[in-house]
Amino acid sequence: MTRRRGRSAAGRAVLTVVTALGVLAGASLAGAAPAGAAPAGRRIAPGVTYRQFDVDTAAGTAHAHLLTVDLANPHVGVDLLYPGAVAARSTVSRLADSAGAVAGINGDFFNITETQHPGVEATGAPVGPAVADGKALKAAVPKGQRFGPALPPGTNTQEVLGVGTDRRARLDRLALVGSVSTPDGRLPLKGLNQYALPQSSVGAFTAKWGSVSRARAVCGTDSERAAPCSDDTYEVTVRGGRVVAASGTPGSGTIAAGTTVLLGREEGARQLRKLSVGDPVTVEHSLAAATSGVPYAFAIGGFPVLRAGKPLSGLDDRTSAVRTVVGFKGGGQQLLILVLDGAAQYRTGMTVAEEADAMRTLGASDALNLDGGGSSELVAREENAGAVSVRNHPSGGAERPVPNGIGVFSAA
Repeated sequence: MTRRRGRSAAGRAVLTVVTALGVLAGASLAGAAPAGAAPAGRRIAPGVTYRQFDVDTAAGTAHAHLLTVDLANPHVGVDLLYPGAVAARSTVSRLADSAGAVAGINGDFFNITETQHPGVEATGAPVGPAVADGKALKAAVPKGQRFGPALPPGTNTQEVLGVGTDRRARLDRLALVGSVSTPDGRLPLKGLNQYALPQSSVGAFTAKWGSVSRARAVCGTDSERAAPCSDDTYEVTVRGGRVVAASGTPGSGTIAAGTTVLLGREEGARQLRKLSVGDPVTVEHSLAAATSGVPYAFAIGGFPVLRAGKPLSGLDDRTSAVRTVVGFKGGGQQLLILVLDGAAQYRTGMTVAEEADAMRTLGASDALNLDGGGSSELVAREENAGAVSVRNHPSGGAERPVPNGIGVFSAA
C-alpha cells in the first residue's frame, strides 16, 4: 500500500526511540502493534545488535527494525542468502536457517510476474548483479527490464552494495565482462544467469540458474519490459569446451555442472546458428567493479539513496511505502540494516527521500534501497536460539518468498 502527496508535504524523517523489546512471530501476529526497543538495542550474537524505534514521517508514524553489524569483529560476516539457484524463491526465515545465519533480510527486486507475456513463466530471478561467497552468480538486466520503483537519476541496474575481502562495505557498480570464442571469432557475452537479455545479444546460463525456463530472457526490449518476446532466438549447449546440442527455442530444466547454455536473440541468434555440434567453444565471464580494487566476497543489487553522507538528487519524495534499506558507516566497517514494519497502523511507511534521511540520521554515510512492500522482512535469532524469528510484520500478512537477501553470520 502506498500513499502519494505533494512535494511540499514531504518532510524530514524524525526517529523516536521507544521502549521494551519484543520478538514477533510473523504472519500470526500480522496487524498487531509491535513492541519497541531500548535505545542500545539487544545483542543477538557477538557483534550483532537489534532494536526497534518509531520514525515520524509526513504520512504518519513508521516503525523501524534495525540490525547493527560490526564487520570489524573477525567473527562476524555477511553473505548472500539465496535458495541455491538464481531463478528460485524462498522465505527469508527459511533461507537464514538453511544457511545458519543469525539474522537476515530480503534483498533485490525481482521478476515477480509476467502478465504482459501470456504463457511465459515468471522466473523469480533478481534484477541486479549478485556475488555469493566470492563468486559471481549473475549480472544485471537492462534498465528498461527492471522491476521496482523508478531509479534515481544517474543510476542503473548495475548498482550494488558489496563487502570486499577486506571486510569493508562499499557502494559500487558491477558490470559483466565476458566473451564467447568460436571457430569464426569472438562474440561479446552480454548476459549471465539473468531473466532478460539485451537485444541482439548472447547470454550464458550455468548450473546456478536453476531449472526454470529461459523463455523470459528473450522477451521485452532494452527500454520496454512489456514489449513482445523475440521470435528470432537460438541456443546451444556447451560442455567440455564443445557444442553438444542446439535448439531454435529457449529451453528449460536443470543445467548440469560444467555445462553452459548460450542463448541468443536477433543478431546473437544469427551468430549462434553458425555453430555446429562438435565445434570448439570457450565461454569466459566475470563481474568487473567500477570503483573498488578489492574483490567482493558478497554483493547484492538495489539502488543507492545515500552517498558520502548526502542523499542522491531526485529521490522520490511523494510515494510512501514499507521499505528495506542497508547502509554503512565507519569507513564500511559497520553495517546498518533497516526494515520497516508492515502492520496496518504503520503500512504507509516512508518515501525514498525520507528513507535516505533516516539512514543519515542513524549515522550512515552510504545506503542502498532494496525491495520493499510485501517483500520487506527482517528475521533474527534470540541469543543462543537455534532458529530465527520474524521480527517485523510482513505487509502481506505472511512471509513472501524472495530470490535473495542478506544473511548475517556470527561464528563466536
